[in-house]
Amino acid sequence: MTARNCSPVPERGRRAVLPHVPMRPLWLCRVCAAPWPCQPARLLLLLDYRRDRVALSIHMAGCLFDATADLLRTNPNPADLFDRFIGWTARL
Repeated sequence: MTARNCSPVPERGRRAVLPHVPMRPLWLCRVCAAPWPCQPARLLLLLDYRRDRVALSIHMAGCLFDATADLLRTNPNPADLFDRFIGWTARL
């Protein structure tokens, strides 16, 4: 079983794979500290959901729902959140 949404492990280090998952309530990536979904997380999500893009959109809509409750106080513009969580899935 492979870990979902994880970075590949470099050959030289053989360290544990770190998942690009959000750190709540800030919704920053636990690995790279970029706003989640960061670029590596997006690529890995696309790989995970490559056969079902509708499921990817549904998953990201659930993340948007959770993030809205956490981030609306600091980011009062929901359009920004929509683009961050769901808008990128339709542009591919």
